[in-house]
Amino acid sequence: MIRDRKPGFRFVVGAIALCFVVVILGAWTRLVDAGLGCPDWPGCYGFAGIPMSAERIEIAEMRFPDAPVEVDKAWPEMVHRYFAGILGLVILGLAIFSWRRRQDPEQPVVLPFILLAVVTMQAAFGAWTVTLKLWPQVVVAHLLGGFLTLSLLWLLALRLGWRREAAAGDMGALLQRLRPWAVVGMVLLVLQIALGGWVSANYAALACPDFPTCQGRWWPEADFAHGFNVLQEVGPNYLGGLMYSEGRIAIHLTHRIGAIIVALVLGLLAWRLWRTPRPWQLAPLGITLAGVLLVQILLGVANVVFSLPLVVATAHNAVAAVLLLVMVSVNYRVRATIGKGA
Repeated sequence: MIRDRKPGFRFVVGAIALCFVVVILGAWTRLVDAGLGCPDWPGCYGFAGIPMSAERIEIAEMRFPDAPVEVDKAWPEMVHRYFAGILGLVILGLAIFSWRRRQDPEQPVVLPFILLAVVTMQAAFGAWTVTLKLWPQVVVAHLLGGFLTLSLLWLLALRLGWRREAAAGDMGALLQRLRPWAVVGMVLLVLQIALGGWVSANYAALACPDFPTCQGRWWPEADFAHGFNVLQEVGPNYLGGLMYSEGRIAIHLTHRIGAIIVALVLGLLAWRLWRTPRPWQLAPLGITLAGVLLVQILLGVANVVFSLPLVVATAHNAVAAVLLLVMVSVNYRVRATIGKGA
């Protein structure tokens, strides 16, 4: 890999930092049950900001009699929206910047516009999350959209910051063998993140309150058909979840099993990266992957053992995002070819 930073690199790094904040704020909002802190979108009880005065609160509750004003829940929801709106404007700026430099053969153009399309869709999912009353399918799609936005920004930073070298001979063959592992690891990690979103959307994080067993047994009674019924009807309100215990247990168990599979695959990938000979220096990526993976596993266990502390649960979401970015880096590094920006 050759460091070759191009114009716009620092702009993208700033966008990554902002997107990471948006992802964490989204997780925080969800974990404090503030997803419906404002029952409408994009405003809050019909106002541009949070109704704070007694007069405004009275008007808000007249407009939404079934949703009493809870200022402590409205704040996380609106702060998340404000930051997400700023991120959308920043990504629009990136797209405009890339278009103006489109004559530069090394300037990525398609990727910034894909990002713009994704963040636009994210706005729609944000609205549907509220209007469809936390329908789990939309909640998970919104979560994945946030992670996708962060990943694409990270990929854009890699494209602008580092140029891939061509590999030949033994090194080319070695990287060729690593690529399937990197792709499979990425796919499994995305599926696991989606499972984590399904756990959260259906309030199944504490369905198994013990570890390593669940409900005191290695395989408790679980209803997988109910737990993974993605055709469930909309509403009226999914705050707190509508599934019965056996369905939530099925979701939680599947997430645990997924964690074991992901840990094994990514752990083996980290080991193989660590053993890669010079001059490619993939060992630091392997060590980073192993370290982040270990932290994520410990946070997942801590969520169960300590009954989902807010800080630990938020950190679990944050480290999942970091782990995904590490895997984006791994996939980028093992594709050892020099190509033009897309």
